Amino acid sequence: MGSHGYEVVEHSAAPPDRVYDLLADATAWPRWASPTIAEGSWERVGDPPPAGVGAIRRVGRRPVFGREEILVADRPTHHAYRLVGGPNPVRHYRADVRFEPEGTGTRITWRGEFDPLVPGTGALLARVYRSFIAGLARKLAEYAARPAL
Repeated sequence: MGSHGYEVVEHSAAPPDRVYDLLADATAWPRWASPTIAEGSWERVGDPPPAGVGAIRRVGRRPVFGREEILVADRPTHHAYRLVGGPNPVRHYRADVRFEPEGTGTRITWRGEFDPLVPGTGALLARVYRSFIAGLARKLAEYAARPAL
C-alpha cells in the first residue's frame, strides 16, 4: 500500500444503501459533486454491471478527467477504487470508502493511500487530497440526505 494517506469521516442522515449507490454510480457524480465534477460516465462496466468490480469510472470536468477502477463493490458497506488514469501527481493511489449505520444515518469513512511521484511531496499531497475528498464527502452526505425526487 501507499506510503502516504488521508482519512475523512463524514455523517449523512441518509441510510447506507442510498449513500453507497450515489458514490458507486459514475453517472450520479455530476448531481451530487457539482460543480467540481461536471461529467461522469462508465468507460468499462464491471461485474455486476455497471458498477461492479472491474468497472472503470470516468469523472471530472473538461478537459481534466480521472479514471478509477472499481476494486471492491460490496453494497452497501464498502466501495474501493484505484486511479488508473488522469493527471495525477501520485502512483499506486487506492481509496476505500466504508458506510456504517450511525443512528438513523450513515458514517462515511473515506481513506486513501498513495506514493508521491516526486519525493518529498507526500505530506503536502496528503493535505491536498484530504481537503478535496472532505469536500466530496460533505457534498455526498448532504445530497444523499435530500428527499428523493
